Amino acid sequence: MASRKAGTRGKAAATKQAQRGSSNVFSMFEQAQIQEFKEAFSCIDQNRDGIICKSDLRETYSQLGKVNVPEEELDAMLQEGKGPINFTVFLTLFGEKLNGTDPEEAILSAFRLFDPSGKGVVNKDEFRQLLLTQADKFSPAEVEQMFALTPMDLAGNIDYKSLCYIITHGDEKEE
Repeated sequence: MASRKAGTRGKAAATKQAQRGSSNVFSMFEQAQIQEFKEAFSCIDQNRDGIICKSDLRETYSQLGKVNVPEEELDAMLQEGKGPINFTVFLTLFGEKLNGTDPEEAILSAFRLFDPSGKGVVNKDEFRQLLLTQADKFSPAEVEQMFALTPMDLAGNIDYKSLCYIITHGDEKEE
């Protein structure tokens, strides 16, 4: 009887630990973000079994117009999950990828250096020049790609507060 209770306690402790580990990933995101990830997971999980497998990825690529995806590429994607990719693993993978993003306040502080008047905007042309010539230089294509998502006013100034929000939370216009 005592050994049966000990076994039950061990299972309960393991379950609690698994719940604690998975609950941490849920605390990394706002509820609206988690809902968006659920929708994305549902789109990828083509066979609706709760696990993303190679056939799910292949079908998703096919729906996006990309056929003949190399097996190695699909295998590499699945190996990132280090096991079956259910929703919690999917969310964890995104959490790990997004974890390298600086906090919103740090990004805002960096932009404020280029906004001595404190208006909340920086000049697009001056910013383009900085991106192309300073530190980790952007390519012209990367600059244009970034500007396509960047909120600007009619004078061509970048609304960096909105841009920081997009960087740290995602683009609200995608809905």
